[in-house]
Amino acid sequence: MLKKLAKLFEGAKQSAWGLKKLNFALKIGIPFNSPHGIKIIHMGDNKVQTFIPYKRKNFNHIKGIHACGMATVAEFCSGLLLLSRLNPAKYRLIMQEMNVKYTYQGKSDITATFELPESAIESDLKTPLEKEGVVLYTAKILLHDTQQNLVAEATTTWQIKSWDLVKMKV
Repeated sequence: MLKKLAKLFEGAKQSAWGLKKLNFALKIGIPFNSPHGIKIIHMGDNKVQTFIPYKRKNFNHIKGIHACGMATVAEFCSGLLLLSRLNPAKYRLIMQEMNVKYTYQGKSDITATFELPESAIESDLKTPLEKEGVVLYTAKILLHDTQQNLVAEATTTWQIKSWDLVKMKV
């Protein structure tokens, strides 16, 4: 399953059809996101953009995108990029903490963007993981509406750990 995920990530980076296949697979694999219309709109080596539509299911009491919807699309965005750059068969990714600062009402579709320079992938992720087997990484995700207003800024701290170090109850 994890090898198929890596193949889907690569396909999504290369073509619109590959992106459509990844979105379909994730719709099944992460059923929570499906009714909210959350999807990937761009997948690159160092940048991922995800999307939550302005629709009734996502509204809060004042007809804006609900805060939890914005938090979910931000978490999804950063987690995807990290998973796509690390071997999911070798490393487990789990959210440890999330903070969101809301700055503007989401009264249209929202796009979340997370970028991670190649140098940070090596210095902040791969090198410490090879040495210690575990790393905490805090991602900063920006959320914009269709008019490019910054509606929120999320920080998500991810615990990334070698599967060899994961203790699971049987």
